[in-house]
Amino acid sequence: MIKNDLNWRFQGNERLYIDEVLSSGFKAGADGAFSTKLEKLFAEKYNQNFAVAFNSGTSTLHSILLALGCGPGDEVLVPSLTPLMCGLAIHYTGATPVYVDINPDTFLIDPIDLERKVSKNTIAIMVVHMYGAVCDMTAILSVGIKHNLAVVEDCAQCHGGLSNTGKLAGTMGSAGSWSFENSKQLTCGDGGIVTTDDESLATKIRKIGGLGFKTLTAGAGRVRTDRDKLQSPDWERFDAIGYNYRLNQLAAAIALAQVERQDYFIGLRKLAGMKYTATIRESKLLTAQKVIEGSVNTFYTFSAKFDTDNSRVSWADFRKKYMSLGGDGIYAASKLMYQEPIFRELSIGKERTPIAEKIQTQIMNFTTNQSNEEEIDHQCEILMKTLEVFGE
Repeated sequence: MIKNDLNWRFQGNERLYIDEVLSSGFKAGADGAFSTKLEKLFAEKYNQNFAVAFNSGTSTLHSILLALGCGPGDEVLVPSLTPLMCGLAIHYTGATPVYVDINPDTFLIDPIDLERKVSKNTIAIMVVHMYGAVCDMTAILSVGIKHNLAVVEDCAQCHGGLSNTGKLAGTMGSAGSWSFENSKQLTCGDGGIVTTDDESLATKIRKIGGLGFKTLTAGAGRVRTDRDKLQSPDWERFDAIGYNYRLNQLAAAIALAQVERQDYFIGLRKLAGMKYTATIRESKLLTAQKVIEGSVNTFYTFSAKFDTDNSRVSWADFRKKYMSLGGDGIYAASKLMYQEPIFRELSIGKERTPIAEKIQTQIMNFTTNQSNEEEIDHQCEILMKTLEVFGE
């Protein structure tokens, strides 16, 4: 099958906006740069008071945690089954990640184990909406309220997901974080964005991500002010310690164009997820990631559990056959954070998570980044043929 043009994801206003950035010589007009336009639109899409653009989804998490006051001696509860970046963001602050086990069917953080691991040092909960599925936020927020803990939502893989109460992922906790990395539903190559309704928190997050310029506010990322003041030798520029986590204007221009068409991109992923789900419905070998009833998964990947206990075929051989028949590929879940060499060697984090240890070896992630329904159907046909080969 011949793939569509690799540029299919960038058929909106991306090139027009990039040209505007270059034509302006990267100058941000009085009406705001492309990052400002991106923040305004994203906040509107998620019905949030404030949005702040960043250069990555990792820097968003780091800045949120710092703004919440995380530091040495503090603990942050986080699912062990998530890429290392979540643990890194916690480690950067000097706080300690405390690993929480997962539900074996949803692959998401287990609220029961979450509460079990709250301690006097716990300062925040980081939930991760893995693979596009939304966590049990009702139960998680209840734990947060009971123990007076901030809740941070990592939505790197969950643009547009809905909870079973009809609320958008990323809008229920203290702050939400999204990634615009290349593989995500929306992309500008790399980038990120934060939303919150809390003005004080938004101001802190922006200053932490924007080098601590004193002119930064919750709703404005411009560092330049009146020219006479700016060019005066008496002008003081910084009133906070911050990092250079700002999103560059070329990336912001692309991200803006992507957000304008987010319903299209997310719709394609959801379509792929639904078709994969139907394909394996009768399979004894693969079980789809469970979606909490009433919630909406936006399928960063289509994730399923491979029955390693009863299958006559190995995980690796199934993947090999699928790819030999023309499948895009099957990706494993990342190693648990405490299993990664650097965290293991440095003994970063507390507790172990036996359910996650088993499920991590079983998860199969199928691609959902096809450009059209024909390509989606082709992948599902290959998956069906693979299942038939093994009589499963």
